[in-house]
Amino acid sequence: MRRLPALLAVALIAVALVALTGCTSTSASGDEPIGDRPLRVTTTTNFITDTVARIGGADVEVTGLMGPGVDPHLYRASAGDVQTLRDADLILYGGLQLEGRMAELLADLAERQPTKAVTDDIPRDQLLAPAPGANEEYDPHVWFDVGLWEQVSRTVAAALSERDPARAADYQANLDDYLTELTDLDAYIAQRMESVPPERRLLVTSHDAFEYFGRRYGLDVAGIQGISTAAEATTADVERVAELIASRGVPAVFVESSVPRQTIDALIAAAAQRGAAVTVGGELFTDAAGSPGTPEGTYIGMLRANADLIADGLGS
Repeated sequence: MRRLPALLAVALIAVALVALTGCTSTSASGDEPIGDRPLRVTTTTNFITDTVARIGGADVEVTGLMGPGVDPHLYRASAGDVQTLRDADLILYGGLQLEGRMAELLADLAERQPTKAVTDDIPRDQLLAPAPGANEEYDPHVWFDVGLWEQVSRTVAAALSERDPARAADYQANLDDYLTELTDLDAYIAQRMESVPPERRLLVTSHDAFEYFGRRYGLDVAGIQGISTAAEATTADVERVAELIASRGVPAVFVESSVPRQTIDALIAAAAQRGAAVTVGGELFTDAAGSPGTPEGTYIGMLRANADLIADGLGS
């Protein structure tokens, strides 16, 4: 009987240690020092992953949840994704309802650990409002305006520096180099779009992802679906865009890497009924960059590839 209190104390200590071990293995603390190890960052779309990797350099270990061809509007996080997010020192995502089905999860994580939408610092008056009645507050496809992506890049660098201040100088130096490349990219896209005859500057795609691109580089834009692929295209949508193509004499329309092409095929058939011969000008990268290890697998590479396809398709 005299041994019972001692045994009980040992048991209680063991239970406490198990509980503490479970807590530290399931999530990262926003106050946990980084030390000499890389900063663990979890991202959503692969072009955000690429931008974070460029700015973070050797000081970060970036894990992206979404690969090539993945539609972030419809993406649902798996149990493994949730654990990856919880293990991160910092979470960076698109925001503006781009990751619509993950919104509740990301909001919950933001109460527990450092979490940042990379679009938060873009002035709201520089964002495009969606059509009346749409669920989104703003059009989330800001990456097609390189000027806005420069602001996103500054936000990424600031978030990395805030979480890992000891290496802030490295992040700033990497940002400066990256901004120089973005300036060159912006000029390249503008030059390619200027080569398209003015009457042919109509960009037609599966969903309305290119309004920022059109605004910055001087193209009219028409998408069959709205800014989110969660909305279904209707026959009226197809007929509306087909009539526009026929009236403008546009030679090409474009499929998207993250959207099925059925609506584009229906559009080409509807345009043919109006006497318009339209071809597919190529597959554009919209809500996801290309495969890892390819030029198109980077943010800069995907925009250059898109600019070349658009200029060649509309200019021919």
